[in-house]
Amino acid sequence: MTAPAPTASARTARSARHWWSPIALGIAIALLIVAPLVPGILSTGSALALVRVPVESLVILLVLMVVPWRWVRIVLAAVFGTVVVVAIALAGIDYGYEQVLDIHFDPADWQQLDDALGVVSDSIGTTATTALVVLAIVLAVALVVALTWAALRVSAGIRRHLKVGTAVISAVTAAWIVAALVGSQLVAGQPTAAAASVDAIGTAVSQVSTTLSAQAGLPRQIADDSFAGEPASDLLTALRGKDVVFAFVESYGQVAVQGTDFSPGVDAVLRNGNAQLKAEGYTAQSAWLTSPTFGGLSWLAHSTLQTGLWVDEQPIYSKVVRSDRFTLSDAFRKAGWRTVSDVPSDAQPWSFGRSFYHYDSLLNAQNVGYEGPHFGYARIPDQYTWKYFADHELTGPHKPVMAEIDLVSSHTPWAPLPQIVPWSQIGDGSIYAPQPAQSESSGTVWQNPKTVQQFYGKSVQYTLQSMYSFLKNVDDPNLVVIELGDHQPATIVSGKGANHEVPISIIAKDPAVFRSIAAWHWSSGIQPTSASPLWRMDAFRDRFLTAYGR
Repeated sequence: MTAPAPTASARTARSARHWWSPIALGIAIALLIVAPLVPGILSTGSALALVRVPVESLVILLVLMVVPWRWVRIVLAAVFGTVVVVAIALAGIDYGYEQVLDIHFDPADWQQLDDALGVVSDSIGTTATTALVVLAIVLAVALVVALTWAALRVSAGIRRHLKVGTAVISAVTAAWIVAALVGSQLVAGQPTAAAASVDAIGTAVSQVSTTLSAQAGLPRQIADDSFAGEPASDLLTALRGKDVVFAFVESYGQVAVQGTDFSPGVDAVLRNGNAQLKAEGYTAQSAWLTSPTFGGLSWLAHSTLQTGLWVDEQPIYSKVVRSDRFTLSDAFRKAGWRTVSDVPSDAQPWSFGRSFYHYDSLLNAQNVGYEGPHFGYARIPDQYTWKYFADHELTGPHKPVMAEIDLVSSHTPWAPLPQIVPWSQIGDGSIYAPQPAQSESSGTVWQNPKTVQQFYGKSVQYTLQSMYSFLKNVDDPNLVVIELGDHQPATIVSGKGANHEVPISIIAKDPAVFRSIAAWHWSSGIQPTSASPLWRMDAFRDRFLTAYGR
């Protein structure tokens, strides 16, 4: 009895399988070759990293060839896919850190991802940021599934054609080993034998290990502090009766004032400011500090200046602010000053402002009466920050004030930008209502790196002008302002390989303020020069307390 002839639908299905099978195999092979090499592309910045053979795919195929249980093969293939996707994610985050912060990503710093998302949200909006996060998660899950399928598909092909498949995979593996031993390169600078995913994970593990090593000696560094036991009568004696303000200018780095396309505009503002200060009886001296951070993570610089410790990573910061390290704000408070923190970018109470820095008053976006519009990340224009501080902390008879003020109008994304308004008309900030629409949006600015750089320069000009507005309108002969940058701006502005140097200036009317620091040999004026002294930022606290103490 003869078998019935196949139906038309059966013939169609068989034909579809016939042409789809080699295409599916080709897609699977391409996934196994390309995906594990993506971390290498991100780390080198070159697509030539694709001209290599990934060891991760060879290993999983060899393992799947010898495992007899189907469910175990599925689990192993899923683990492989997950490892590759995790490596891609780590390499991608590391690439972002290098581009913006000029450092490698440390998984121990994972808390900073939330802050990074906050900056992105301020730049493109909450909805767009949420959509990007959801898209990234969906793509990651899809890639894990695709790599799992690819590994199983190729291993199944090897099993169906065992003799040929074994010969091919064995030859490729042998070639990889030989290439690794002799350092073969099909493309200059790209070793043929690749382990890009393994390298990405290994780099992350190495960063964690380095962080743990750095933290090991931290308790001793925190405890080693000759100023912590100083009696109040010996602290800051040369500044008694002065109102002392530490003003951090966000992203105010050396590139703002030296050797860039946008520095002439900032330099012009500094020259005009210098002339204004002289006319009003102020003197200024300036130098350079080396910041522990770059492109962001401003609080690392703030804590470094305050504690005299080199705080260059979030895990170190987390331990320092949970310690009893003696800070500059502690010294002023102990010596009789009223201490104030003003962080206009904060929308919530800052716990460490009380528990670690021990400020008497914490000002933020929610308690300074501001009724104007937001300017991207900068919820409040710097000129309003200065005006509120002057009106509520320096007006009339008052106890000497020590304050740290964070000026955030020069914070990325540097758009939209506020404009200087008459001091007497600032009021509750409603005067700023039309200004965001009068400026370019961050979305427009960030379409071109040159435009980003120009708006960065304009933002620094605005922040400096707002400080000069404050100094012009506040009649306080006992005022001392220490103005400094927290870090250089991101790589898109500073350029690859830029240093970590930031300007610092001391501004005061009383000549005695400068007699105390004559041995520092700082440069005259509001702008440091190439000949000005350069200190690490962690050296400032001890030198400051020594110069102005008994």
